[in-house]
Amino acid sequence: MSHDDELLSFGLAVRAFREAKKISQEELAATADLHRTYIGSIERGERNLGLKNIFRIARALGCEPSQLVASTDRRADK
Repeated sequence: MSHDDELLSFGLAVRAFREAKKISQEELAATADLHRTYIGSIERGERNLGLKNIFRIARALGCEPSQLVASTDRRADK
Protein backbone atom coordinates (compact mmCIF):
# COMPACT_ATOMS: atom_id res chain seq x y z
CA MET A 1 0.00 0.00 0.00
CA SER A 2 1.38 3.41 -0.92
CA HIS A 3 1.57 6.37 1.44
CA ASP A 4 -1.35 8.01 -0.38
CA ASP A 5 -3.43 4.83 -0.05
CA GLU A 6 -2.80 4.83 3.70
CA LEU A 7 -3.93 8.44 3.99
CA LEU A 8 -7.07 7.76 1.97
CA SER A 9 -7.82 4.64 4.00
CA PHE A 10 -7.51 6.62 7.25
CA GLY A 11 -9.70 9.36 5.82
CA LEU A 12 -12.36 6.87 4.83
CA ALA A 13 -12.26 5.44 8.35
CA VAL A 14 -12.81 8.92 9.80
CA ARG A 15 -15.70 9.46 7.38
CA ALA A 16 -17.28 6.11 8.30
CA PHE A 17 -17.10 6.87 12.03
CA ARG A 18 -18.45 10.39 11.44
CA GLU A 19 -21.34 9.16 9.30
CA ALA A 20 -22.16 6.45 11.86
CA LYS A 21 -22.56 9.23 14.45
CA LYS A 22 -24.69 11.16 11.93
CA ILE A 23 -22.68 14.35 12.29
CA SER A 24 -21.44 16.74 9.63
CA GLN A 25 -17.84 17.64 8.90
CA GLU A 26 -18.59 21.02 10.49
CA GLU A 27 -19.85 19.41 13.69
CA LEU A 28 -16.84 17.10 13.88
CA ALA A 29 -14.47 20.00 13.24
CA ALA A 30 -16.07 22.15 15.93
CA THR A 31 -15.98 19.36 18.50
CA ALA A 32 -12.36 18.51 17.65
CA ASP A 33 -11.39 22.21 17.57
CA LEU A 34 -10.22 21.90 13.95
CA HIS A 35 -11.25 23.65 10.74
CA ARG A 36 -14.02 22.16 8.61
CA THR A 37 -11.89 22.16 5.47
CA TYR A 38 -9.17 20.29 7.35
CA ILE A 39 -11.63 17.49 8.14
CA GLY A 40 -12.66 17.35 4.49
CA SER A 41 -9.07 17.11 3.34
CA ILE A 42 -8.42 14.29 5.83
CA GLU A 43 -11.43 12.36 4.55
CA ARG A 44 -10.16 12.77 0.97
CA GLY A 45 -6.73 11.45 1.94
CA GLU A 46 -4.99 14.76 1.30
CA ARG A 47 -3.54 15.25 4.78
CA ASN A 48 -0.83 13.46 6.70
CA LEU A 49 -2.10 14.49 10.10
CA GLY A 50 -0.19 14.50 13.35
CA LEU A 51 -0.80 12.33 16.38
CA LYS A 52 -2.34 15.19 18.36
CA ASN A 53 -5.01 15.71 15.71
CA ILE A 54 -5.70 11.98 15.48
CA PHE A 55 -6.45 12.05 19.22
CA ARG A 56 -8.65 15.16 18.83
CA ILE A 57 -10.66 13.54 16.06
CA ALA A 58 -11.01 10.26 17.94
CA ARG A 59 -12.26 12.04 21.06
CA ALA A 60 -14.73 14.04 18.98
CA LEU A 61 -15.98 10.81 17.40
CA GLY A 62 -16.26 9.08 20.78
CA CYS A 63 -13.76 6.37 19.90
CA GLU A 64 -10.19 5.41 20.63
CA PRO A 65 -7.44 6.41 18.18
CA SER A 66 -6.61 2.71 17.91
CA GLN A 67 -10.10 2.06 16.53
CA LEU A 68 -9.49 4.51 13.68
CA VAL A 69 -6.12 2.91 12.93
CA ALA A 70 -7.56 -0.61 13.11
CA SER A 71 -10.31 0.42 10.72
CA THR A 72 -7.63 1.82 8.42
CA ASP A 73 -5.75 -1.48 8.52
CA ARG A 74 -8.91 -3.45 7.71
CA ARG A 75 -9.60 -1.22 4.70
CA ALA A 76 -6.03 -1.72 3.49
CA ASP A 77 -6.37 -5.48 3.63
CA LYS A 78 -9.29 -5.45 1.20
